[in-house]
Amino acid sequence: MVRDENCIFCNIAAGEAPSSKVFEDDVCVAFLDVAPIRPGHTLVVPKDHAPNLAELDPGIGCHLFRTGQKVAAALYGGLGCDGVSVFLADGAAAGQDVFHSHLHLLPRYEGDGLGSAFRADEVEMMPREELDEVAEKIKSSLQKA
Repeated sequence: MVRDENCIFCNIAAGEAPSSKVFEDDVCVAFLDVAPIRPGHTLVVPKDHAPNLAELDPGIGCHLFRTGQKVAAALYGGLGCDGVSVFLADGAAAGQDVFHSHLHLLPRYEGDGLGSAFRADEVEMMPREELDEVAEKIKSSLQKA
């Protein structure tokens, strides 16, 4: 297993730091966030250390999302929530504060006031020409990878 001794999530996965685990298998561990946005805010963390999404093994990434599905179903069943927001912050600019790739599962309730990270009523549609320019930059970078 790839591990960073200074990473709190690696230490939790190894059972060396306390956590309130809700799920664990050979690949992932899911536990409650110590500073939850709301009760039940769960983190799904691969046991192998990968500081960002690009460095996460694709097979482990698939397993991470399958585990996220199981835990989300458990949030519906166990907490009676109306929805679950799933997000992954990748990089400091995206709000990542523990640099070990992980999913956040956030139980949501009708009228909870949290809104959405993407407010459709606050964004303007881009002209197709600008969208195509951005798409070309991304495609060019993919071809180099």
